[in-house]
Amino acid sequence: MAASVSDTPLDFNTVNQAVKIHYKPLRVQNMVYRNNPFLGVVPKYTKFGGLSMPIPVRYHDPQRRSATFATGQGNSSTSGVEQFSITRVRDYSFAYINGETIQATRGDNNAFLQYLTMEIDGAMNSLTRSLAVSLYGDGSGKIGSLSADPGTGTTFTLASTEEVTNFEVGMSVVFAANSTSAHRAGGARTISAINRDTGVITVSAALDAALAAADLVFQEGDYVSASDRIKVTGLDGWLPAAAPSSAAFFGVNRAQDATRLGGVRFDGSSMPVEEALIEAASKVARDGGRPDTAFCDFKTYASLEKSLGARVRYATLNAPDIQIGFNGISIVGPAGEIKIVPDLNCNPDVIYLLQLDTWSLNSLGAAPQFLDLDDNKILRDAGADAYEVRLGYYGQLGCSAPGYNARVALA
Repeated sequence: MAASVSDTPLDFNTVNQAVKIHYKPLRVQNMVYRNNPFLGVVPKYTKFGGLSMPIPVRYHDPQRRSATFATGQGNSSTSGVEQFSITRVRDYSFAYINGETIQATRGDNNAFLQYLTMEIDGAMNSLTRSLAVSLYGDGSGKIGSLSADPGTGTTFTLASTEEVTNFEVGMSVVFAANSTSAHRAGGARTISAINRDTGVITVSAALDAALAAADLVFQEGDYVSASDRIKVTGLDGWLPAAAPSSAAFFGVNRAQDATRLGGVRFDGSSMPVEEALIEAASKVARDGGRPDTAFCDFKTYASLEKSLGARVRYATLNAPDIQIGFNGISIVGPAGEIKIVPDLNCNPDVIYLLQLDTWSLNSLGAAPQFLDLDDNKILRDAGADAYEVRLGYYGQLGCSAPGYNARVALA
């Protein structure tokens, strides 16, 4: 007797080809960039091969000059050049698709594709958010901090409610006293509920008694140790809150010139947002920069928009090579127009004032991408009735002129 449709086993090649057709590059780019402004507009370099990539920075000119000929000639000063040697980090996300569920929806092509795309879209979004959040981080992988000692209960409260966007139900998290210490004892906890209004997060098991106020929170697997940072080093690493020490940063002693090698730091906590932006832009312009773009959290953006009132001027920041734009506010700074755009991934109470062409997201292939060097986007699980989709990226953020950029503290 001829086999009915329901008796026919799942044809793996059909599944694989369906996913290939559906996930064309433009669709992936739209998914990745749509709600992540800095990730969307930062210049991309996708041929970052080899062991590392040098980013040379000239931070001072030779000083063999004098009104006295012999004095100038005798000076031994030469150009000051340093070279950031950036290295790639890795990040992964997975979709695990149950075979029975696929078979059960196989008779309806639309449902079949919707099920696959639901799982794969989710995995892509998780990886995208990980990258987008990391682009604002310091490389440690921290995604939040505790407002108070949570005791041994099953809830903790974030120091800033704005950080709640970094957390999801089902996420496994670990804790550390700071980004240079070991994990707190007790292992990971899985998030079971999130109050996005209050920043209170519920976990599946009692918390360790050693936790304390200001402890940092990390997604499990993102933080190993201070000497082995495995996440992208983002804006908070390149433009730190405090003047950088002599400790090597991608091979460079930034203390030689903490501004030109570590960015401008400006305390705008006692000023209106607009005033803080203009003052910081003036400091950057004084050092030769032309800041054109600023990113902030939504609370800061709302404060700026309300304070400008009838003077507000709206603008659109466009992502290159793709038809996506991000709504923002435009102000005129000392070196030209500055577009301010809210980004849910941005650290709370901080504005990053950037000369965008000095930055690049450097990756080996697209970031993120399907890990399908064998041309198979879906892999059979050899030990189960299931299929796996693997996503990832290999990359690092780089800056060719840190001194042309500023970190503006608002609190």
